[in-house]
Amino acid sequence: MLLDTHIFLWWLFGDDHLPKGVRQYIEDRDHEVFVSAASVWEIATKYRIGKLPQAGDIARHTSAWIERAGFQSLPISVKHAQLAGAWEMAHRDPFDRMLAAQAKLENMPLATIDQELHNFPIETVGV
Repeated sequence: MLLDTHIFLWWLFGDDHLPKGVRQYIEDRDHEVFVSAASVWEIATKYRIGKLPQAGDIARHTSAWIERAGFQSLPISVKHAQLAGAWEMAHRDPFDRMLAAQAKLENMPLATIDQELHNFPIETVGV
């Protein structure tokens, strides 16, 4: 399962907004859970511009937080970038477009509550 950025942060913060099914999936250590390089980029960007003031340590040490949570990093490939840019969807958020492309090409569900991501031809969980 690939985590949308907000799902990753909710897991780290122990936020009650994290959907129960996603929480149970993550807690089962037999499952592989991935955090995209796009989420790292998004967290760093949003912290820098003041939209995630509570995420300073996470923004500065995301790799350590991913490892500590028992997750795996998912790098961005040329194929991911090509699909994210080429999709005809009217979705403007580059982070979301990348996460959707990665979920599609890596054949894994995307854990998200973002309704707009349902417009992409991917499997989503968490709503």
